[in-house]
Amino acid sequence: MSAIDEGLVREYFEQNGFLVRQLRKYQVMSRKKTDDEEIDLLVYNPRWERGSRKPDFFLFVNELPYLRRAVIAIKPWHTDVFSPATLKSSPEIFRFLESTVLEHAAKWFPAEDREGEDEEFTKVLVLPGLPTVEPFRSQSVALLKERGVDAIISFRAVLQDLIQKVEANRNYRKSDTLQVIRILKNYDLLKDAQMDLEPRR
Repeated sequence: MSAIDEGLVREYFEQNGFLVRQLRKYQVMSRKKTDDEEIDLLVYNPRWERGSRKPDFFLFVNELPYLRRAVIAIKPWHTDVFSPATLKSSPEIFRFLESTVLEHAAKWFPAEDREGEDEEFTKVLVLPGLPTVEPFRSQSVALLKERGVDAIISFRAVLQDLIQKVEANRNYRKSDTLQVIRILKNYDLLKDAQMDLEPRR
């Protein structure tokens, strides 16, 4: 995974008020990852309200207020769709769900959060996309849930939210990711998503 992929997801959560922890700054290439290396990001929502419902499986920006804390795995296979066949043939997608990995993740959250009914955290997979046609879409969702994924976020949703939030007249000097988006918007190479009110001809 390149740094830009992780940077996009990190900015997405930070722009939506989350505290984000990156456990490692290096890339694992020539060996199997250790338990702590399977986790890409840990996120914590300081504005979460007790008694809130659980977020939906499709974790769009309007669902983020219901997310308290999460383990994030990022799979930036941008030329792939996570079809049932891909999910069945790629066990590495689900390594972040192994019990030893989740035990390691739990150590990074505050001790008071690890007591009682609030012990669980959400396991989120960031992916390029799911199939758009049935029954493959439903089958992919069912497979992800069966393996223990609590929620998914598409890279499209991440990018759309960042593009919408970045202002062309602000200088994002402290974030290369946001600064690139700002420059592209400034030169009209990137536009905010708008409703198409006129029918296509």
